[in-house]
Amino acid sequence: MKTCSAQTADSLRIGGLQPMTTLDYPDHLSCVLFCQGCAWQCRYCHNPELIAPRGDAPHQWSSVLRFLRQRQGLLDAVVFSGGEATLQPGLPQAMQAVRALGFKVALHSAGIKPAALARVLPWCDWVGFDVKGLQEQVELITGTPRSGQANWQSLQLLHASGVDYECRTTVHWQLFDCDALLRLAHRLAGQGVRRFAVQLARPARMLDPSLGPSITPPESASLWPQLHALFERFELRQA
Repeated sequence: MKTCSAQTADSLRIGGLQPMTTLDYPDHLSCVLFCQGCAWQCRYCHNPELIAPRGDAPHQWSSVLRFLRQRQGLLDAVVFSGGEATLQPGLPQAMQAVRALGFKVALHSAGIKPAALARVLPWCDWVGFDVKGLQEQVELITGTPRSGQANWQSLQLLHASGVDYECRTTVHWQLFDCDALLRLAHRLAGQGVRRFAVQLARPARMLDPSLGPSITPPESASLWPQLHALFERFELRQA
């Protein structure tokens, strides 16, 4: 039987709420809870206001529950996103409460701490997992030592858990080239990943504005068909 800690969902720090989306949990009508706080400093992050442990205008868990009760029968699922939701001790309890209301539970995570991801996987119906890059290039993106090891160890835990998931990689073309992205895709496919999405970074709003514009190289036109061939499902998206 699934169990969760004595930590209550009231401690969950929520920096934002998107009432409805069809994009954040494929094939499901969902709302998204943006959990406050992240231990990484991804240079292309387009939600930098969620990095700090506490935000300016937090949503109370009690108000979130009221909102969800009003959406019973209308929404399919609740997506816990971030920031990095798995860093919050109250997340398993919050997921349990969402399930009790009849919603599916989805999670967006980069697996910043593998043990923290493992703690919540039993409560997840689906995970959108952020693979930052090849293990050896992740630190360049996150600015955090050993982040590549954590990112890929968490992917292995997720794959072994049996929870449905997709991998997604945000691409800023000053941090990636087509060869690196193809090598990443081959490595993912070789580890059994069946669904992969490339999300093109939004240069208009980034944690590190010195990155500048992300100009898609012309040779990417021949890359996308190769990625389609590697996976059961491949999508090219805006981040």
